[in-house]
Amino acid sequence: MTALQRLFDGGLPQLVMFDLDGTLVDSVPDLAAAVDQMLMLRGRPPAGIERVRNWVGNGALVLVRRALAGSIEHAAVDEAEAQAALADFMHAYSGDHSATSVYPGVPALLNWLRARDIPLAVVTNKPERFVAPLLEEKGLGAFDWIIGGDTLPLKKPDPAGLLHVMASAGATAERSLFVGDSRNDVLAAQAAGVRVVAVSYGYNHGRPVAMENPDLLVDSLDALI
Repeated sequence: MTALQRLFDGGLPQLVMFDLDGTLVDSVPDLAAAVDQMLMLRGRPPAGIERVRNWVGNGALVLVRRALAGSIEHAAVDEAEAQAALADFMHAYSGDHSATSVYPGVPALLNWLRARDIPLAVVTNKPERFVAPLLEEKGLGAFDWIIGGDTLPLKKPDPAGLLHVMASAGATAERSLFVGDSRNDVLAAQAAGVRVVAVSYGYNHGRPVAMENPDLLVDSLDALI
């Protein structure tokens, strides 16, 4: 019996939903390049990959605000400045994504789930316009539903995206799974009443994701199968 089946009392889920950045792909190198380009347009020094790694996970606007603040705390950043910087960031990020890589174990799990006709979704705080092209570019195939950070009025940690997909799929909370890498992912899954698997390698603002109490923690997604 696989680890995935043990989560569902020997059966299989009706639906598996995934976070994207930090779960399926390591996108920080390209995100950091776009952040640094936005900062340099403003005569500011680059933030660099390691700082950006601790800032991602709450959507593009929050990432930009953190970059302008130079800190995870960004309340003092002017909103008009943040919106102008966001436009520059989005333009920069619309370019090349060659530095983004798929994590080991991801293709094996996706292929295993698709071979069993289990519906798949991505629920991410990344702007929706970037999600499907990135999945295609990285060879991760088609997902049945894609929810971006701007698809619905609310994004993670609110469970709205998960609940929307579950309703569309006709899947119950008891037979649904969310896979993510951060506190926002665990909170969204718990609020939706679904089981949650966390990956140890992702982005969680420098805090071990095990501290968020997921149902299962794995070092690679192929550990589920």
